[in-house]
Amino acid sequence: MDRKLPRGVTVRGNSLQLSFSYQEERFRESLRMPDTKPNIKAAELKLAAIQHDIAMGKFDYGRHFPRSKHAMRLSQSLQQSITVDQILNEWLKRVKDRTAYSTLRDYASAVTFHLIPQFGTLKIGELKAIKVEEWLSSLEISGKRKRNILIPLRQAYEDAIFDGLIEQNPMIRVRNPKHDRSEPSPFNQVEVDKILSVLTGVERNLICFAFETGLRTSELIALMWDDVDLDNRQIHIRRACVRGRIKDTKSSSGWRSVPLSSTAIEVLLSQQEQSSNEDCFVFYDPKYMKRWDSDQIIRKRVWKKAIKASGVAYRNPYQTRHTYASTLLSKGENPLKVAYQMGHKDWGMIRSVYGRWIR
Repeated sequence: MDRKLPRGVTVRGNSLQLSFSYQEERFRESLRMPDTKPNIKAAELKLAAIQHDIAMGKFDYGRHFPRSKHAMRLSQSLQQSITVDQILNEWLKRVKDRTAYSTLRDYASAVTFHLIPQFGTLKIGELKAIKVEEWLSSLEISGKRKRNILIPLRQAYEDAIFDGLIEQNPMIRVRNPKHDRSEPSPFNQVEVDKILSVLTGVERNLICFAFETGLRTSELIALMWDDVDLDNRQIHIRRACVRGRIKDTKSSSGWRSVPLSSTAIEVLLSQQEQSSNEDCFVFYDPKYMKRWDSDQIIRKRVWKKAIKASGVAYRNPYQTRHTYASTLLSKGENPLKVAYQMGHKDWGMIRSVYGRWIR
């Protein structure tokens, strides 16, 4: 037989729920308490206390329901009730649908493994810029990584200001860590030949094509045969593969067409001979006979071994891209054209990174 519940107390799923009106709005809040006789009595008493506070004009949403999404908007003592981990998690929910999967993973990692362990228990009004900067200085990671970790915290506090949770944003005073841009270290032709000489088959084709086109590794492994236009000696870059997922290129300028050298065309013809008719992707992992899952696998299984076997000084795979750009510029190619082929929105990056190769 159904148990009769007090007015304003209902059951939703396995939990008791309170229903009440406040500021001409109807609210329902779960108590996360099972439907038992003692809990029903406790819920009735809590509802009575809420209604009394509302009638007396001293109801504080955040005090009664600190974890509620409505507390962010309606609490009268927000800085004393809302914690940093709450605004960070709320921010992650907000950006979920408008953020690329790989970027969202980076944000979630920064929030889960760095920001919440360090600042999560603080009330939002307790966070001080000096504490953030002291913590940053203790981290033994690059300046770029520190900047990326700060992004969720900065944006969560911007939202807190916009929502009226705080009056001052402490993150405005937190200076971005210095980002030391690494100097390009392209391979010369002798080094390129040595690297390619220790590779065979589809693995050699992959690395050779990287040197000949300047594509990012994520773009290489997402290249499909539909993107190849041999008649006009070019390929069309429309997508990238990041952490195993196919996505649009990094920016709208990433959509581009790249001309093919004779060597690049030879690579594609070789790939055609080794690919089945069912293959959509140009380059594939010979171990599993399917598209490469990520650039990390290529770096670990192909690139590192090739560099070691060739005797060439180690540089990361991104230097194939630097090699492509520096070679074109050294030959007198127009910097604007190189910027387009590299997928940059303007030639500012080319000028700042490859200036010493521009005639």
